[in-house]
Formats: sequence, structure tokens, C-alpha cells
Amino acid sequence: MMLEFVPPERVRLDPGQIHLYDAGFDAHSARLGEHLITGASMYWDPSSGRRKSDDSVCVFLYRDDKNHNIFIHDMMYMHVSDNESHPLNRQCEMVLDFMRRYGVRRITVETNGIGNALPEIIQDIATRRGDGIYVNKITNNRNKSDRILDAIEPILTSGHLYAHIRIQQTPFISEMLGWSPIGGVGHDDGLDAVAGAIVQLPIVVRPTGTGLHTFYANTSFSV
Repeated sequence: MMLEFVPPERVRLDPGQIHLYDAGFDAHSARLGEHLITGASMYWDPSSGRRKSDDSVCVFLYRDDKNHNIFIHDMMYMHVSDNESHPLNRQCEMVLDFMRRYGVRRITVETNGIGNALPEIIQDIATRRGDGIYVNKITNNRNKSDRILDAIEPILTSGHLYAHIRIQQTPFISEMLGWSPIGGVGHDDGLDAVAGAIVQLPIVVRPTGTGLHTFYANTSFSV
């Protein structure tokens, strides 16, 4: 097979290659529609959340590792008022609510720049709320475009990337349309958060139980 070189400026992330779905996760069977889920990841790529700053994005995804599928189940682009005196605390509250919604107790936080203080802040707020969580800290030193391209492009072009229809209501699709690996096009913070979630070691997901069965005992015996 002859491979044709594609110049970097021509590489694109086509949102038309995403498979959209509207199914909810069934914890009882560990299924998302017809797919058996084996893992999950929650990843936060933070910023100040202020207007005119980078987007602060928290993403939650499921995995079907047997079939190599990734499901972007929900994304939260966080914004806080310019009048908010503690913008990071407010975002931590929002992230903890997001974790509760999906029953997640482990989150990876990118600690580059402003994120350096977040693990301690969110852990403190979680303790005061009575939420038992584990915060995994990560520092990214690689070029952002390389991270996005290496994590998302192979899954997307091979037909293994899925997204819940709610993702269409976020800036994520616009980010894909405007993205270029040579940069300088627009926001890509949602793409970076998804890329981070994809490469993280997932939380193992197993069915919570099987259906109820009725068993009948033979009592026709003599003692």
C-alpha cells in the first residue's frame, strides 16, 4: 500500500465523521445503547473562566476498549462572572456537581499554569461537601496541536469516535471545524480536554448486577 503524504496545513478534524447517539448509560448492564462500556474518564483543562480568556473545559467520556470506541458523553464549558471574587472555587463547585451527576470519584486535572493550585482547592471543597474524590494531577509539556492530533485523529478517521447529541450544543463542533495543526485559527480548549481524557488511564466500569432470577427448590423429599 502506498501512503500519500498530507501536508500539516491540510489536516483537518471532520465532525461529520463522529457518530452521534442519544442513549443514556445503563449502569446495571454497563451498556451505552448496544455498546458494552469498559471504562470512563473525566478530565479538566482549566482556565480562569473569565470572558476573553481560554475556555475552562471539563469532559466526561466512556470507552468500549474491546472495540476501541470512544464516547464523548458530556462536556462542560465553564464561565464565571467578572464580578466573581473566587472564580476557581466556583469552578471547583461546578466540577464536583458534574462528577456527582455521573457518579465519578476520580478526575484528572491539568496543572499547567493556573491549574497548579486546583487539586488542593477542589480536594478541600470536596471534603467540606462530604465528597470522597481522588484528583490525578498531570502536566503537559508537549505541543497542544500534537496532543490533539495524536489522540483524536486516529480514532476519528477510523470511525471509532462517538458523541452524545448534547455535544452539538457546545463549542466543540465549531472547534473541530476551525482547527488546524499549524495553529492560529481559533479556540481549541475543548479539543485539548478531549485529547487529554482519551489518553488517560480509564476508571474501570463493570455492570452493577444482573437481572433478578426466580429459583425453585425441590421440596419433595423425606428426612
